[in-house]
Amino acid sequence: MLNWTEYRKELMGRIGELGKLTPDTLTGYQALSSAGKKTNHLDAKTRELIALAVAVTTRCDGCITVHSAEALKHGASHEEIAEALGVAVALNAGAAMVYSARVLDAVGAHEAAK
Repeated sequence: MLNWTEYRKELMGRIGELGKLTPDTLTGYQALSSAGKKTNHLDAKTRELIALAVAVTTRCDGCITVHSAEALKHGASHEEIAEALGVAVALNAGAAMVYSARVLDAVGAHEAAK
């Protein structure tokens, strides 16, 4: 499995480089990412749990490491994370099961790094 905390650091550095090369792309992405915070119909923890389920279904390791850390920061329990992953598994079957194991690995790595 990956070193999720190191991968997150490296990923953020590369995204920063991309932002320097194409600032409007990064600005647009940030606007999309923060849109839910403005309406606040869902709390931050719920948004992060949804993001983890989507990360599994889209097989996005970068999304997994970022949203695992954020879900924990917003108080998500292992049980809540597992339930959100269960939704992804139900919708995405076998591939989601593999990526759910990756999320649990990332969660463990982020907790160990605290």
